[in-house]
Amino acid sequence: MNIVLTGSIGNIGKPLTEQLVQRGHAVTVISSHAERTAAIENLGAKAATGSMFDADFLTETFKGADIVYLMETMEAAGDLFDKSVDFMGSIIKIGDAYRTAVEQSGVKKIVHLSSIGAHTDQGTGIIVFHHHVEQILKQLPEDVAIKCIRPVGIYFNMFSFINTIKNKGAIISNWGGDRKEPWVSPLDIADVIAEEMEKPFEGRTIRYVASDEVSPNEIAKALGEAIGQPDLKWNVIRDEELLQNWLKIGFNEQVAKGFVETQASQGSGVLYEDYNIHQPVLGKVKLADFAKEFAVAYRGVSVGEF
Repeated sequence: MNIVLTGSIGNIGKPLTEQLVQRGHAVTVISSHAERTAAIENLGAKAATGSMFDADFLTETFKGADIVYLMETMEAAGDLFDKSVDFMGSIIKIGDAYRTAVEQSGVKKIVHLSSIGAHTDQGTGIIVFHHHVEQILKQLPEDVAIKCIRPVGIYFNMFSFINTIKNKGAIISNWGGDRKEPWVSPLDIADVIAEEMEKPFEGRTIRYVASDEVSPNEIAKALGEAIGQPDLKWNVIRDEELLQNWLKIGFNEQVAKGFVETQASQGSGVLYEDYNIHQPVLGKVKLADFAKEFAVAYRGVSVGEF
């Protein structure tokens, strides 16, 4: 099949591209950075350089595709420390460009990488943009089949713990405790997407993706043991204190407030309401596997300002 991927070759895009090429598909990868062309071509794919905000570029790139994979990220909208960026507005523009390009190009099969929490527009914080893009794509004609993939919290988000561990000697957030919650590896996400691309498409479907279910305290224990700090603790602070910490280091206010609300929804369980009704079979990459990767990153990252 002829498959077009948005999102370049990051944590999910690279293993997904590798899998699809190995399975014999013709893959085009869209990137906003021309300097990534060689890396994309080295994977056996074709590179298309352009912007996800550019509906005309997307339309031309999507033409002739059997399947288009759509994803939206905050990084595509701007620098998290740029106080002038309206991340919500920017990502909605990406969603609008996707809808226009799909309709104008004639593509009939879409895989959309969304997120846990996209079932609602209430109480999930910054990730609500995934809900908005899902709603935009639902406006496409009924003959466009859409497979919506909703991963849970991705392991690599835990890399944000590194500076607080080095500076404060603990993981610090506004939620914690012993209640288990789901996490996922980008490798398991790529596996599910590749699998879904080769299954029949019909109507509009949703599939959650998770690799392991562990509590914050279990995460602290696993990561602590991996970095040689077996007594590492996960400390819980108030929402307002966490917000002020993030604003102090220069985060965009919309981003900082949104992250605080998202993490609060993890603690309250609001984020997992729909996931708990549609729990998937867990993937192969467990927390213990990621802890080894975390330890490598921990040893290689210097103490920051957080």
